[in-house]
Formats: sequence, C-alpha cells, structure tokens
Amino acid sequence: MENPGEHLVGEYLKSVKKCDFVEYNLQTKEKQGEIDVIGINSIEKEIYVCEVAIHLETGLHYTKGNKPNNVDKLISKFEKDIKYTENTFPDYKHHFMLWTPIVRIPKKENVHNQLNDIEDVKKRIEAKKKGVSIELIYNEKFLQCIDELREKARATTQAMSSPIMRFLQIEEKLKEKTNAK
Repeated sequence: MENPGEHLVGEYLKSVKKCDFVEYNLQTKEKQGEIDVIGINSIEKEIYVCEVAIHLETGLHYTKGNKPNNVDKLISKFEKDIKYTENTFPDYKHHFMLWTPIVRIPKKENVHNQLNDIEDVKKRIEAKKKGVSIELIYNEKFLQCIDELREKARATTQAMSSPIMRFLQIEEKLKEKTNAK
C-alpha cells in the first residue's frame, strides 16, 4: 500500500526531476519484493529507483529477530532494484536513491549507528556494482527536497491534483496571506 512518504518522493520526481511517469510499489518478477517508487523521465531517458523508509520515532530502523538489520535489508533491496533496472531499462541513465527523513546520528560511537549503516550500504553497493551510485536523502537533505516542492507549490495558483502538492500549496498560500512563518 502506498504511503504519504512514497507519494512525497513521487511528487519530487514529477515536479523536480521532470518524470512523466511514476509508479509506486512495483512488484518485480525476478525476485519477491517491491520497489517503493520508480520515476521515468522519458525525454532525458533517465530512471529514478527509490527505496523509501519513513521511520519517524526510531529513525531508520529495520530489524530481524529483534536485532537491527538496516544494512542487510537495504543491500538486499538495492541489489533487487539494480538487477531489475539493468534488465528492464538498459538504455536509460539509472539513479538509485534512499529516502529516509530521520537518521539518528549518535554523539558517540554506538554499536547501532544509523548513519554508519546507510554509508556502509552505499559503500558496499557501489564497490560491488561498478558505475552504480546510491544517493542518500535524509535529515536536512530530505527537508531541502520538501522545500523544493514547497517552492513549486508556491509558484502556482492553479489547483494541483496531488493531495501532497495541494496541501503544500494551501500551506504556502496561507503563510503568504496571513504573514505566518
């Protein structure tokens, strides 16, 4: 089932990356599982393949048997995503992204360090698959992407069909009309 976090990412792909096609929760045929969000910019021949993890209270926190499992879970997801994308869109430029709004950054070196986890995933995938890069969108960068959507919403007065974009549009117009920050 689609969630607001996935829709936020999809709207970013449409509005900012100019994707003319966005699919949510794509079931892959080769391996069980789904890809959270895919955006295709057919003019530029680019595909954006996104894993979206919206864990608000705990930060990025996948578990297996009550033990943290961020690295193995995300590597498995991206390996499936990469295989699917290479097989299905060989002539497109591939962009792989991990979107997660909250990654806890501990003050001391902890055994369970979410920032180290996502950096480890990125490093291991990129070492294993030459030419593949994983863009990490978390914390401030996630907020910057939302702000880019706000700018798009602020720039128009016509009704937007996306509930997320319409919400941002209403919020921005309210701020403008009420002098709210």
